[in-house]
Amino acid sequence: MAFFTRQQTTTLALALTGAALFAAIGLPLPFLFGPMTICLIAALAGAKMQSLGVVETVFRTILGVAAGASITPEITAQIPAMATSLLVLPIFVGIVAAVSFPLMRKGFGLDTVTSFYSAMPGGLQDLMVFGAEAGANLRALALIHATRVLFIVSIMPIILTTFWSVDLTTRPGMPSTDTPFVQFVLFIICGIGGWQVAKRLQIFGASIIGPMVLTALLSISGIVTQRPPAEMIWAAQFFIGLTVGAKYTGVTLDELRHYVFAGVVNGIALSVVSAVFILMIISFGVATSMNALLAFLPGGQGEMVVLALIAGADLTYVVLHHIIRIFLVVTCAPFMIRFFDR
Repeated sequence: MAFFTRQQTTTLALALTGAALFAAIGLPLPFLFGPMTICLIAALAGAKMQSLGVVETVFRTILGVAAGASITPEITAQIPAMATSLLVLPIFVGIVAAVSFPLMRKGFGLDTVTSFYSAMPGGLQDLMVFGAEAGANLRALALIHATRVLFIVSIMPIILTTFWSVDLTTRPGMPSTDTPFVQFVLFIICGIGGWQVAKRLQIFGASIIGPMVLTALLSISGIVTQRPPAEMIWAAQFFIGLTVGAKYTGVTLDELRHYVFAGVVNGIALSVVSAVFILMIISFGVATSMNALLAFLPGGQGEMVVLALIAGADLTYVVLHHIIRIFLVVTCAPFMIRFFDR
């Protein structure tokens, strides 16, 4: 029995082609944007693709390990200084809901539950899971969030290179040949083990948060001594790009006009709201402009972690904001949906 279905094999082949093509041309973030772009084009052309399921999640855990490995005793001492910024998040989520929910509900005619989960900023996979449990329209949810993430992630390289001269072609870590074998073993244990423990505890975003917490504990204790090598980060980028691009499989012209357009409009609306808060955080002197941008901009959690790694931003700051934001969205969802329903 084949490990992958025919559609999954097609998806993987297209993604590999995209990564190789972008790398050969010398475009920035080839392992992220190559698979994303080629899979998107193929989907719009009618190619039959399918998610790689658990394989994607396994590689996603690398981002959690990378974030956790960045948390050292020196970094933990700085966490109290982030309190002001973190306390702003409930206000941010509330204003996003007030702006974006009516846009989805009245402007695009979605039902209440789908409108709420489509409006909220967060990771594509997390919101899909919670939206499914609440009874949302999953096709609409997938296309709106995939488009929002694609829109945000596509403009980020321009912003990072224009304002901070970030070299997006640089390696996101040391080569694997410089990584001790025992560290590889620890990365795998922290990634798979942390994910499974968090999954059993039904923690949202288990594939990133579980590995991050377990790796952070070992990093603080001095057992994990470095981040995953560049090759592992590239693999995580590859599967994130593949996942976003493949979400457009089977998209119809009507869906393109309705849901994809809704995703673009919502991405713009969320970016405007985020810009206000980013400027406020910068004016408070709580965080640097780059950290504030990556923490508050409504891209997906995994995508923002990838960009933070490449840009050399404060991973602890960025990840904490994305975790707490999705926590607020999920825990407040039943109350906010009932409020909007009335």
